[in-house]
Amino acid sequence: MSKIVITDPVPPAALGVLAQRPDVLTELAVGTRSEDELAARVAEADAILVGLTPITAKVIESAPKLKVVSRRGVGYDNVDLAALRRRNVPLAIVGTANSSSVAEHTLFFILALAKQAIVYDQAARTGNWDLRESRSAVDVLDKALFLVGFGRVGQAVAPRAAALGMNIIVYDPFVDLLPVRNAPVRFVDNLREGLGACDFVSVHVPLTPQTRDLIGAEELGLMKPGAFVISTARGGIVNEAALVDALSSGRIRGAGLDVFVEEPLPASHPLVKLENVILSPHTAALTRECAARMDRVATQNCLDAIDGRLDPALIVPNR
Repeated sequence: MSKIVITDPVPPAALGVLAQRPDVLTELAVGTRSEDELAARVAEADAILVGLTPITAKVIESAPKLKVVSRRGVGYDNVDLAALRRRNVPLAIVGTANSSSVAEHTLFFILALAKQAIVYDQAARTGNWDLRESRSAVDVLDKALFLVGFGRVGQAVAPRAAALGMNIIVYDPFVDLLPVRNAPVRFVDNLREGLGACDFVSVHVPLTPQTRDLIGAEELGLMKPGAFVISTARGGIVNEAALVDALSSGRIRGAGLDVFVEEPLPASHPLVKLENVILSPHTAALTRECAARMDRVATQNCLDAIDGRLDPALIVPNR
């Protein structure tokens, strides 16, 4: 009998799918407190279904039968990918299951920042109708949106933003390896070129040693005065201290952030005190519909790996 160990909460519907497989034993290890404890729980696992729990080298090495780690999402900075590769064990993600939801959240940030949604809401509630004369909102029509990363989410953002009349610029060093469909975009060869030309920058790359602090003080300094920064990817790709400085000085006009280096975001964090920032608690992919899609795909990835038919398109590639 095969065994799937689940490290993070999953809804009853996902457990119901697993219950239809009498040849597969499901063990809930939700709330496991230590690396040693989790390592012991996965000793007989054929598959690990994980959310945000750290899957370390020790955990991976403790599972000699392991056929897959299935991540309920597309980011995988909580999984030791090098340890998996040493074992030749695939890491599966949910593919496009969350792409549309994260793309919509990106557009939400773009429009909310451009149209001064928070400021105008507060003005209406407090009777500050003089703010109407500030003319502080801007149109997104003909504005340049720079997408850093053009994987599944970036490719979902592009046509949505183009439909609003935005001009899309893209930088992705792996673009030759991507299944890029007919996209209304202009590719640039380096980060500097795109940053200098854009009104909005939106980050859509995984957090890796190469992308940590990818957008720092120097990069923010290349942007037009009054530009906007958006990140729905992972905390740490945009350097938070540098962003706070740029926002405080007014060089960067505003930011929309769904992800942070430390989560939950501490109440004392400087970002919390800034009025030109819109924050959300890492919820871009947590709509009702998207959560159900991710649960379904992540669960199926476990079963498919056990059955020897895991979809190659859902395996994190070697790069």
